[in-house]
Amino acid sequence: MQVIAHRGASSYAPENTVPAFDLAIQMGADGLETDIRATSDGVLVLLHDAEVGRTTDGQGPVADLSWEQVSQLDAGSWFAPRFAGARIMTLDEFLERYGGRLSLALEVKAPDIEPLVVQALRGRAWLHQVTVTSFSWQTCWEAHRLMPELRVGWLMRDLDADAIQRAEEAGLAQICPPAEGLTSQWVAQAHARGLEVRAWGVRDEALMRGAVEAGVKGMTVNFPDKLLAHLRARGLR
Repeated sequence: MQVIAHRGASSYAPENTVPAFDLAIQMGADGLETDIRATSDGVLVLLHDAEVGRTTDGQGPVADLSWEQVSQLDAGSWFAPRFAGARIMTLDEFLERYGGRLSLALEVKAPDIEPLVVQALRGRAWLHQVTVTSFSWQTCWEAHRLMPELRVGWLMRDLDADAIQRAEEAGLAQICPPAEGLTSQWVAQAHARGLEVRAWGVRDEALMRGAVEAGVKGMTVNFPDKLLAHLRARGLR
C-alpha cells in the first residue's frame, strides 16, 4: 500500500508547497502527488486550479500570467499566517528537491503540455519512481506515446470493465478510480489485468478504510499520518 500525500500533507499545510511536501515526508509518506499547469511563457508550475485566486494572493488564470508574475505570489497566507511567503513551485524545482527520494505522482491538469512534462522527466535516473496521471484520456495517451517507458495512470470517475480493458490495451500502468463506491471485485479484476489501482477522492477516514479493504495498491490522501497509523494498527506496516 503506497501512502501518497495529496498535494503534500495538505490537511496541515498549504497544498502544493514546500511546507506541505516536507511535512508529508516527515510523516513517513511513500510518495508525493502534485498538479501541473503552465504559465503564459511555458513554465510548468504546481497548481491545482486553473486560476490562482483560491490558493494565492493573486487573481486570474495561471495560463495568462508569466512565470515572473506567478513567482511573486504568496501561496501560503490563505491557509494560515505562519505560512506567509510560501511560493508556487516550478516542476523543475519540485523534481530537483524530491526526485529520487520517494515516488512522485504528477497530475497533468492542462491540455497540450505533455511534451513539456516529458522533456522535464527525460533522462532522470529515477524515472521508474514517477507516474504521470490525468483525467484526460488524450493526455494519458499522448504521454505514453511520447515516452513509452513512462508509468502513466488514468484518473477516472467510474471503474468498470470497459475502463479496465481500455487502460490495459493502451499499455497504461495504473488506473485511479474514486474511493467512493470502490469494491474489492473491481480492484481484483484490474489487478488481474496487470493494472495497479490507486484510489483518489479519499476525503475522510471512512473512505480511507474502505479503500484499504478493497485492496488498492495505493491512495492519495491529504492526511498521510492517519493512513499510516491505520495501516500500522492493522499490521500492514
